[in-house]
Amino acid sequence: MSRSNSISRRDFIRLSAMGIGAAAISTGLAGCGGDSQIGVKVKYSHGVASGDPLQDKVIIWTRVTPELELKIDVQVHWEVSEDAAFTSLIHQGHMITSPERDYTVKVDIQNLLPGRTYFYRFIANEVVSPVGQMKTLPSGSVDKVKLAVFSCANYPAGFFNVYGEAAKRNDIDAVLHLGDYLYEYAMGGYATENAIQIGRAIPQDNDTELVSLSDYRKRYALYRSDEQLQGLHAKVPFICVWDDHEVANDAWRNGAENHQPEEGSFDERKMQALQAYFEWLPIRPANPDDNETIYRYFEFGDLASLYMLDTRLIGRDLQLDFASYTDPVSGSFNSAQFIADVADANRTLLGADQLLWLQQTMMVSPAKWQVLGQQVLMGRMNIPAELLRSPSKMGELVAIKLRMDAGDPTLTEEEQARVLSAVPYNLDAWDGYAYEREVIFGLVKQLDKDLIVLAGDTHNAWANNLTDRVGDAVGVELAAPSVTSPGLESYLNLGDDPVALGQAEFGFTTLINDLQYMNISQRGYLTVTLTPEKAEGEWIFVNNILSPTYSVDELKGKRMHVLPGSDHRTLVDS
Repeated sequence: MSRSNSISRRDFIRLSAMGIGAAAISTGLAGCGGDSQIGVKVKYSHGVASGDPLQDKVIIWTRVTPELELKIDVQVHWEVSEDAAFTSLIHQGHMITSPERDYTVKVDIQNLLPGRTYFYRFIANEVVSPVGQMKTLPSGSVDKVKLAVFSCANYPAGFFNVYGEAAKRNDIDAVLHLGDYLYEYAMGGYATENAIQIGRAIPQDNDTELVSLSDYRKRYALYRSDEQLQGLHAKVPFICVWDDHEVANDAWRNGAENHQPEEGSFDERKMQALQAYFEWLPIRPANPDDNETIYRYFEFGDLASLYMLDTRLIGRDLQLDFASYTDPVSGSFNSAQFIADVADANRTLLGADQLLWLQQTMMVSPAKWQVLGQQVLMGRMNIPAELLRSPSKMGELVAIKLRMDAGDPTLTEEEQARVLSAVPYNLDAWDGYAYEREVIFGLVKQLDKDLIVLAGDTHNAWANNLTDRVGDAVGVELAAPSVTSPGLESYLNLGDDPVALGQAEFGFTTLINDLQYMNISQRGYLTVTLTPEKAEGEWIFVNNILSPTYSVDELKGKRMHVLPGSDHRTLVDS
């Protein structure tokens, strides 16, 4: 191996200065590498991954671990081939990784052909990584695209059987991960009650709440040690956005519910969390020196435009709180002020720059389907205010709503008011930022676009018809359940009682006008199949996350679809 072909220390410093988590660039076949650390063994304990596919480029990723955790630089060679045996190499090159980037390796493989499958691997000190498979996006006229959608994977809450099940498939073009890829809580905190018993405890060197760069890096290392997650990463390219737990619970642009003054500067904590995110995930920065901007655009030929949004960190104002509008003595609720604040035109979720980018990009998109990949529910999830105070009243309220729907003339004004006095159940979602939602809905109506919104965050499966403030249909929303995080069944203390769960699901879908489907208790993922004729969502659930032994719950699976065109912007069962 020629020394002249190796990346020099100066080149490595230049690459590092390009940005946190920056990728080396591979344009084709180059030299096979330079000097190695002879006698120093390495491992690939965290697998390989690909991500951010475009028509002509894909990011590939790995992490090398030197034996005995020696603090040395390691030169890593990469290879990309048209076949799994690596007899048809089209890319090779090398770069240096080091403790400064947590030994992660990211390469932007360029000059690829659209709609093609490629294979990749890494070699360091003669140790070869597992082989990964990646696929570029299609171009031109496209007949079909299938996406798999995930969110909310909490390691101590259970096994990643959902990832493992999806990795068995051969029909997924890309994975969309809508956030909460990891959780920042300490061992003994949220959703850790079964962790020791099932063998998913967080190791002692990382079992406190994540605050520093080292903390976040170790937590990523723990999650990426999971073989089921590794299997899915190696099989399909990921397109990711973060939500709150990649930094701290209920984060917004200047703080978070789970950040306290004694933990130091929130901005510093956020930037260290995002540094680890860009290091550990196969994502392409918006700009070389920018690791705060994550919103970006993917084009699947003439079939679909995918806009990955940041509804969490870059533009979000502080969440509203019902307690701020409730008199602590009388318990009366200041509904006029609440309504005014929710509809405030100065209140943002995306922020002005991101909203303008979305408007401008969507206006010129020729694709049949416009798909928003983002974190929180966009559908109107208004429930009777009484239900927030007294969940046990659901049965009474559902009975009144059914009578209203049937046109019962005996209903009293007081009964109707109990149902019609509705408020958003979740102010952390789009319901707490109504003005920007109406701006997006207005744009979609004006452009006559077929809109599909994808969401995560809530840990439950949902399907919503999307309507604007005057009741016009503007699109549909499909929301993915969690990989492991507990859902509404835990918050409502319903356990696994099928009768209680069924009653709750019926109650919510009855009381919330635009809600067409929900699964309140199961873990799983969502697939979205797009064709020129229709867009179909399918929810797949596993029956167990508390051990590696599981099966797919075929009986609880659900499929719904929407047809294109202004006359068909509502969901129907498939």
